[in-house]
Amino acid sequence: MAPSTKTVLIPIAHGTEPLEAVAMITTLRRGGADVTVASVETQVGVDACHGIKMVADTLLSDITDSMFDLIVLPGGLPGGETLKNCKPLENMVKKQDADGRLNAAICCAPALALGTWGLLQGKKATGYPVFMEKLAATCATAVESRVQIDGRIVTSRGPGTTIEFSITLVEQLYGKEKADEVSSILLVRPNPGEEYTFTELNKTEWLFEDTPQILVPIAGDSEETEAIALVDILRRAKANVVIAAIGNSLEVVGSCKAKLVGDVLLDEVAEKSFDLIVLPGGNGAQRFASCEKLVNMLKKQAEANKPYGGICKSPVYVFEHNGLLKGKKATTHPRVSNELSDQSHIDHRVVVDGNLITSRAPGTAMEFSLAIVEKFYGREKALQLAKATLV
Repeated sequence: MAPSTKTVLIPIAHGTEPLEAVAMITTLRRGGADVTVASVETQVGVDACHGIKMVADTLLSDITDSMFDLIVLPGGLPGGETLKNCKPLENMVKKQDADGRLNAAICCAPALALGTWGLLQGKKATGYPVFMEKLAATCATAVESRVQIDGRIVTSRGPGTTIEFSITLVEQLYGKEKADEVSSILLVRPNPGEEYTFTELNKTEWLFEDTPQILVPIAGDSEETEAIALVDILRRAKANVVIAAIGNSLEVVGSCKAKLVGDVLLDEVAEKSFDLIVLPGGNGAQRFASCEKLVNMLKKQAEANKPYGGICKSPVYVFEHNGLLKGKKATTHPRVSNELSDQSHIDHRVVVDGNLITSRAPGTAMEFSLAIVEKFYGREKALQLAKATLV
């Protein structure tokens, strides 16, 4: 480890909000931090919210004597309650505070954990809207900022504020220049909190029976925040989302070394029909492109005029290289946008062209997911979800 490397602890539990945890893990690792994900349960695997499984690097019980530059708590229920009730974690966070090192929390965790432990007295702090009253009861000054810094404590509101929160933590650890560098890679929203938008061409109704059946493939080096944002938001909308791992193992290691877990192997669902097949990006896009079964599924989807989509590098490596963008407008990550044969829409954050939807980066993943919700369920439902997740 380089001497300048900062160490970060992110504890997780059953019922942790996975999008918050994963976005924090990946953003801080992109910033150069050595992030340890520790389960406060008796096993490294936890059942996070929305049926998403997470795998920690270690058990918290094995590292209680370790020192960190930052401890940051994700939210979610009952995960936030479990973190609050974890005495070893409480002791670590209190020592962190006493030693003048950074603590941070998001969603319910500022009120449930930091507040309950007495660390927010007289400090400005924020949290998920329904926890603001509880936050004020801890003698904190409850504010509605998307991200709030007071001394050595940083707090934030919910899934839709997590990347901003994480960028702020990168700045606290490494300075503004590094934070701006990470922000530019992620394509963080320029107008956080405003109503999301997307570009639509050749408007087409996306059809389904009863419940949308959606396939989200994952592979080694898939971009974790993009994958989890899709699953998290679409399951909140009550779509039936199947996470399919490419290869022989349900567990894959993403581009920022977070562990993703599939529901099934792709081989098990290769013959099934889906209302939408949508791909996360990262270098896992190249693995998607070399998976003949997945490419065949996508070609059948396109031939049947059924929706398919991708974010980040997937529109180039999977769609462009397999003729799935012919006559279509698309966007992709700036690093590979020069490989699109039609570059007319590469600066758009989310583009829907008929049955095709594409997007750019982790920072556009929630807008991308909400656009999918809107195509299946209508704008009112999507705006309700946007409000609930603080996009």
